[in-house]
Amino acid sequence: MPRPRQALLSRQRIVDAAAALIDAEGLAALSTRRLATALGVRGPSLYNHFANKEEILDAVADAVTAKVDVSYFATHDWRDALRLWGHSYRRALVAHSNIVPYLAQGPGRRPAALAMADAVYGGLVRAGWPPARATHIGALMRYFVAGSALGSFARGFVEDPQLYAAHYPHLSQAHRLAEHQRSVDEGAFALGLDALIDGLSRTYEQIVAPSPRPPLLPTPPPPPLHSPAPDRPT
Repeated sequence: MPRPRQALLSRQRIVDAAAALIDAEGLAALSTRRLATALGVRGPSLYNHFANKEEILDAVADAVTAKVDVSYFATHDWRDALRLWGHSYRRALVAHSNIVPYLAQGPGRRPAALAMADAVYGGLVRAGWPPARATHIGALMRYFVAGSALGSFARGFVEDPQLYAAHYPHLSQAHRLAEHQRSVDEGAFALGLDALIDGLSRTYEQIVAPSPRPPLLPTPPPPPLHSPAPDRPT
């Protein structure tokens, strides 16, 4: 029988299968044996592409990070860049929330993660932020985005009105949160991100570039003493 023209395995195929397994069953489900079974190969075949399970996890994590758009820091004001990047970052993580605990450990040697950190830090420093503060902003954004992607606030409340009726009168509508998960979770993230950037903007004005006060508008002249009454709205 002639040998197949294409290899049974490739790095991309392994990463895709590992990501699917993690998405479906969580980080603990990933093992080289489970992965080899899912791919229909023997376990040692994986080591032709990855040295160990840690390298596979790194590749999956970096594939998720590579979906985040960091181009805004080259084209937008730092405030808009943070907002747009933050939403892109969260979308990528929410789509693969089971890998978030691994991602939250930091970039390590992962190329896409390091490229993202470089783009964010570089954009903030170019905007005038002191290097230490740029580092702090990158860190706080990771805390905020990763935390928001770890789970759903709305789905944390059970859909049982009787649970709340007897003892928690202020939570009388909590049983409805799950059915509005997207609007609750995304709305909370957007509100928090806007508040965060608003606070950073005030800090920026204090330590980097104080905003000049807007010029006072001229006081309009008083109306004439016997001006005709305005038309009534129709």
